[in-house]
Amino acid sequence: MFKKLNLKFLENLSDVKKNAIETLEIEKESISQLIHTIDDDFVKVVDEIYKSKGRLVISGIGKSAIIAQKMVATFNSTGTPSLFMHAADAIHGDLGMVQKDDIVICISKSGDTPEVKVLVPLVKSLGNKLIALTGNYDSYLGEQADYRISCYVENEACPNNLAPTNSTTAQMVMGDALAVCLIKLRGFGSKDFAKYHPGGALGKKLYLRVADLYVHNAKPQVKQNASLKDIILEISSKRLGVTAVVENEGIKGIITDGDLRRMLSKSVDFSNITASEIMSRNPKVIQEDEMAVVAVKKMKESNISQLLVVNGNKYVGVVHFQDLLKEGII
Repeated sequence: MFKKLNLKFLENLSDVKKNAIETLEIEKESISQLIHTIDDDFVKVVDEIYKSKGRLVISGIGKSAIIAQKMVATFNSTGTPSLFMHAADAIHGDLGMVQKDDIVICISKSGDTPEVKVLVPLVKSLGNKLIALTGNYDSYLGEQADYRISCYVENEACPNNLAPTNSTTAQMVMGDALAVCLIKLRGFGSKDFAKYHPGGALGKKLYLRVADLYVHNAKPQVKQNASLKDIILEISSKRLGVTAVVENEGIKGIITDGDLRRMLSKSVDFSNITASEIMSRNPKVIQEDEMAVVAVKKMKESNISQLLVVNGNKYVGVVHFQDLLKEGII
């Protein structure tokens, strides 16, 4: 059964759009105000993290803890070893994860939550550098920290000024600012990114080679004197829509299912036709050690779905457009 149409909701659609736009505008304004808070402390924080021999330990509680986890993920994936420590768990044993050379970032909008007030002196007693990411410079956290990064916002986008919205966005944005500064300082490039994201599309584009793909396919091939029946059986059984025409491991030509269809549309005697009469000579090939993205480029430029793969001049297999599509690099 379909639910009854909510007429009241439809009547308020314009209000929904208006509220959404207002929320984005409010958050945008809050973020733009952060530009004026980038000061010498921010620069020193970047320098401390960059030169550190330890890790970055990021802590928070409530919504700030969630932002801390996002920041940890961003730092780890861009070359800054990091780990998350929940502020409440830290005072019940997890503080043991903090090592001698680690730098601790504590995130808190107010800077005065009970857990933070307990955690801060414990961190300082260990001798670790403490960075406050807070909306309140004059808070306990702000006054006790070695460095302070402001996440101050005048109000939340929430109409009741209660639900963390602007404040958590500000925290996340400042974390991104730190991460980007460190990326540039480290000269962290696309190849480095791929190393930490081997399963992602970008990672695959940067490390996946043709050799990683064609080996999973069949290796269709016929000789130049192969009959039409043999050609059709080879293309059908190998399921790649193509066969190479090979002599002494060298490629003489290629026959696609399209070539067969065009030939069969002609009024000729098929009984004595051989592969050499059907094949296209000088087919597009690619070396097996080429990057997979090069195969994509070649296929798109020639508007074809397969490339014959070679090792030097030796035919070794076929890479298909679907192989590249399956890996998510198209």
